[in-house]
Amino acid sequence: MKSQPTGRLAQAAGTVMSDAAMNALPHPVVTVNADDRIVDANVAAEGFFEGSLAVLARHRLHEFVPFGSPLLSLIEQVRGRGAAVNEYRVDLGTPRNGGERIVDIHVAPLSEYPGHVVVMLQERTIADKMDRQLTHRGAARSVTALASMLAHEIKNPLSGIRGAAQLLELNASDDDRSLTRLITDEADRIVKLVDRMEVFSDERPIEREPVNIHAVLEHVRTLASSGFARHVRFVEEYDPSLPPVLANRDQLVQVFLNLVKNAAEAIGDTSDGEILLTTAFRPGVRLTVPGTTTRVSLPLEFCVRDNGPGVPEDLMPHLFDPFVTTKPTGTGLGLALVAKIVGDHGGIIECDSQPRRTTFRVLMPMYRGLAAAES
Repeated sequence: MKSQPTGRLAQAAGTVMSDAAMNALPHPVVTVNADDRIVDANVAAEGFFEGSLAVLARHRLHEFVPFGSPLLSLIEQVRGRGAAVNEYRVDLGTPRNGGERIVDIHVAPLSEYPGHVVVMLQERTIADKMDRQLTHRGAARSVTALASMLAHEIKNPLSGIRGAAQLLELNASDDDRSLTRLITDEADRIVKLVDRMEVFSDERPIEREPVNIHAVLEHVRTLASSGFARHVRFVEEYDPSLPPVLANRDQLVQVFLNLVKNAAEAIGDTSDGEILLTTAFRPGVRLTVPGTTTRVSLPLEFCVRDNGPGVPEDLMPHLFDPFVTTKPTGTGLGLALVAKIVGDHGGIIECDSQPRRTTFRVLMPMYRGLAAAES
């Protein structure tokens, strides 16, 4: 039987295990001494503050958070009360860590070390993403009902209007003929809009198969580079070990072609326009399937990032709603369709936007074999 470590050996083993446990946590945790210097940090904290422990230990905490941050007053409150304090939805974003970073803060005293406190941060991004995704799916369902109604109630009368205009054109004068052509052109435009919306009412099961996402992205990049995004530089950062995604290839092409086209239009004619395409494996993200208690893992992350001006702040909560657009000639159906396709595949889509850094992130389940695909 293997003997248990004792004395200093046991203490050293306990310290190693404690450090390993802290580094296994997905949430940033730092220890701050009485002088507000960071004396310990786990791996997640090093990533959050974008610096190793050796770098963090050379600075005080206020150098890594916004000026006058509530976190600093929380720490003083904990020292004064000698009890733990929580604060929710605090922005710790700085230019150093990439802008807005909404977190829940948990601060607790270390009674064995006077003046020392432990700070744990829990980012709100994933929780808010799940909440907003339910709204996106609801918006897609509302478009489905609207599309079915429009297809039935509008297309039939429009065909009659167009036919009448063509009959009038036969005996019309030159001046009146321009008006009849205007009628037919506008009728055709409305029919095209209704046809686009009919896609939302298609409830047929999706034909899915294992798809190499890198082949899809390469196809989209080739189409974009030879057409609407010929003035934009593309950068690709792919994880070559990524497993296949269980999806419909044509629909994935439609999703990413739409996202890349939006990115190119946002960049405009600027000389330094750049679109970054990335793929990565992100374990830990799980989503409950609507109508069941089943939780599906969404480890495949595909991103389209541009350095355009960003999405207006007032538009962000409604970005995937139908008929929401900033384009003078846009219909506002592109991103609503993207949200529907991604949702139909069991995934989620989210947008994080700042000036010169707008990212559309798609999280999808991976292919787990024939048995899983059939179920």
